[in-house]
Amino acid sequence: MMNCPICGKNHEVELRERKAITLIKGIKVEYDEKYLVCPDTNGDNEFVTGTMENENLLNARNAYRKQKGLLTSDDIVDIREKYGLSQVDLSQVLGWGEATISRYESKAIQDSSYDNVLRLIRSNPLILYYFYMRNRENFNKNKEGTLLERINEEISAHGRETLARNKLESFYLNYMEPTIENGYQILNIDKLELIINYLAKHVKYLFKVKLMKMLWYIDILFYQNNSRALTGLVYQHANMGALPIGHDAILQLDNVIFKEEMAEDYDNVRFHIIYNDKVDLKGLTKEEKAIINLVIDKFDTMKTKDVVDYMHDEEAYKQTKDGDIIDFNWAKKLNKFL
Repeated sequence: MMNCPICGKNHEVELRERKAITLIKGIKVEYDEKYLVCPDTNGDNEFVTGTMENENLLNARNAYRKQKGLLTSDDIVDIREKYGLSQVDLSQVLGWGEATISRYESKAIQDSSYDNVLRLIRSNPLILYYFYMRNRENFNKNKEGTLLERINEEISAHGRETLARNKLESFYLNYMEPTIENGYQILNIDKLELIINYLAKHVKYLFKVKLMKMLWYIDILFYQNNSRALTGLVYQHANMGALPIGHDAILQLDNVIFKEEMAEDYDNVRFHIIYNDKVDLKGLTKEEKAIINLVIDKFDTMKTKDVVDYMHDEEAYKQTKDGDIIDFNWAKKLNKFL
């Protein structure tokens, strides 16, 4: 029973639901809309309460988020509750304004940089721990014990595979937003594992040094065509060419298999990358495979030394020095590849 604003009487009203369409940031989205109907009135007999209007708006915003690949408000609530944090607590841990999480759970739609951070802490409890250590001075001291306990529980539950990912992701804490340094692509470990296994399947002698150069060419060529890289790796100038930050951790990923072999001179051990047939390569698109195949065709039969020499002739290498980031502006100066 309620006081009906349509007829002015106190009686039962009908709750209904339908698909509705609205525009959010210029994008047309379809969402579930709830409304009430006065059964005693013909014609214009629909209305909503203030609470229902807020719920409908949130449904519309979440439909937009799903369409744009962003976390929904419910996803953000789940992250926060998993670690026993209030809205203010989570904002403090991340070093954001105290009202930020509250707004994302109710009204505001987060931009991609904030969404990337939330996704990282959802999948990787160690990243949340790093944020806690960075911002602990501003965090509620009464909540520290609970937070650390929850983080330890999540790390234990995720096991070895997550720890391997954690190690690589830890190198990328300073590259958690799309920039020219990562080719406007945050670290995508799933895609990286697919590319490595695709290469291992099609390149007979794929050793670590050669792999790292081929990854750089794949990323830089994909960037040329799409204004973004594929893997989100950040590359530095090293003695043997472009080398991804955290390169040793790449080989420790759960879906990357390698075996140690003696080099031909018997003085060094080299890492031979082996195809993992448990990895489903269907996750690579036709366009992505086309770029990877270009790199395979170029370097497949080359020895590692020849690949290194080829890389040394790039302006990206010649105009940088040891330890410098080789950002993706150098895609404009790439030697003719074909």
